[in-house]
Amino acid sequence: MLKRFTISLDEKLLEDFDAFIKQRRYVNRSEAIRDLIRSSFVEKEWQAEKDVVGVISMVYDHHQHQLQEKVTEIQHDYHHQIVSTTHIHMDHHNCLEVVIIKGQAGAVHELADRLRSLRGVRNCKMAMSTTGKDLH
Repeated sequence: MLKRFTISLDEKLLEDFDAFIKQRRYVNRSEAIRDLIRSSFVEKEWQAEKDVVGVISMVYDHHQHQLQEKVTEIQHDYHHQIVSTTHIHMDHHNCLEVVIIKGQAGAVHELADRLRSLRGVRNCKMAMSTTGKDLH
């Protein structure tokens, strides 16, 4: 069941929000607001020790001494949180590794932090979501 409510915004903030809506191609303000609220709840779940899902993507130099072995070792340490991995050769030096993760938020953050801190990792990002059972 949908409920309506009214909000008041400063004119400049509303202009910025409308530009955001247009840039992201939302159909209307309600959809954008619902998405922002859900994103806020997802972030809250990641701060609690709830079950979460997400994706870690990292680009690294595979010529870095023993980096691939360290990545594999860390992934084995977190095998309960890893659902799947995909490895892509970008060019002669760089690889993209995508790790699909599921588990307690703290362990998943720890896994991403350990991978991110390795020498030779050029970029490491985590896209966070939840199982969605508490989101409507």
